[in-house]
Amino acid sequence: MERPIVDPYRRRFLRFLTLGAAAGGISGAALAQTLRVSPRDILEAKEALNVSDFLPIAERTMRPAHFGYLQTGVLDDGTIDANRAAYRNWGIRARRLIDVSRIDLTTKLLGETWASPVVLAPVASQRAYHHEAERPVARAARSRGALQILSTMTNISIETVIADRQGPIWFQLYPTNDMDIAKALVTRADRAGASAIVFTADLLSGGMRRETQERLARMDPGDCSSCHDRSAGFADLVRRKAMFDRFDLGEARTLNNPSLTWEFIRRLRDWTDKKVLVKGIMTPEDAEMALAYGADGLIVSNHGGRAEESLVGTLDALPAIAEKINRRVPLLLDGGIRRGTDVFKALALGASAVCVGRPYIWGLSAFGSEGVEAVLNIMDEELRSVMQQAGVTRIGAIGRNNLTPLG
Repeated sequence: MERPIVDPYRRRFLRFLTLGAAAGGISGAALAQTLRVSPRDILEAKEALNVSDFLPIAERTMRPAHFGYLQTGVLDDGTIDANRAAYRNWGIRARRLIDVSRIDLTTKLLGETWASPVVLAPVASQRAYHHEAERPVARAARSRGALQILSTMTNISIETVIADRQGPIWFQLYPTNDMDIAKALVTRADRAGASAIVFTADLLSGGMRRETQERLARMDPGDCSSCHDRSAGFADLVRRKAMFDRFDLGEARTLNNPSLTWEFIRRLRDWTDKKVLVKGIMTPEDAEMALAYGADGLIVSNHGGRAEESLVGTLDALPAIAEKINRRVPLLLDGGIRRGTDVFKALALGASAVCVGRPYIWGLSAFGSEGVEAVLNIMDEELRSVMQQAGVTRIGAIGRNNLTPLG
């Protein structure tokens, strides 16, 4: 009797079900994800060829409202597009017959050494993407030797995240409109073991209308009111956020504060002896102001296109800022990074390191800690490969001479 033909994809699907049953059953969400999977999709994190392989799986595992919150820009999402388009304006100069048998990705920032220049950017409310929230990300950061920046709007306490990370993290600060709350947040992060405070200056006015988020929220069949009571305002926004669970909200009414000026950096300097970075710098003038008021580092950022519709990509803004600060402090960049080649180009144009946000959340949603690790591994492998092509063996040696303008 002729044996039935079972195609490889079906065989993998059956193996997935068998392993799930052996482990005590498959959750409804995992089974639903598997039943909807496409033949082009991956079933294990290690099968991903690039970070975008995690996106379709993440989209199916997230609620539409949560996916919209992650992927949205503002208005027409034009600044998100600008962030990506900027990388297509630069080519990489390939060099030959240079010994590139050993590539060193080690990166030093503010006295700390990391295994790679790829940093896990702060992303709020990670329980929307995985039931363990920020904890799998901390474990992946520990495994890969990566820097993790924790959002003020974390679902998991900073103390727990640092315990999982088994090492320092940086804490991203939304100051609120109450200086007592802002100081309390910084003090708690200090005591927990954060080695730097990252003040976010690019969303102080609350940002612009996020149309993609709103449209996808309308498609969500679930009852969002069980988690979000919009009529309750700020108190509801932070009631499930771990950083706010130890103190009275006092006069706090908003997460951001449009009345802040550069003097706030001096206040931060008084509150903490840790390093202070300013995130959201997009012009040389603001870079100089941040340094004048005491910043120890800068992050070129437009909040991933979520805060402004400037139509200016962060990579486009980087060279002039890098020239202005002239390596006086570390200069990081986020926005649109999807490939190791993107990382290389940012480093060549003056960045000390880069922050990646959406891609590692796709990995988190799809496969938990393994997905985050896979995203970091793919980025590092691609960066290592392009460094070999360019004839550069260490991060500090990457420079403008490694690029060719294409526009």
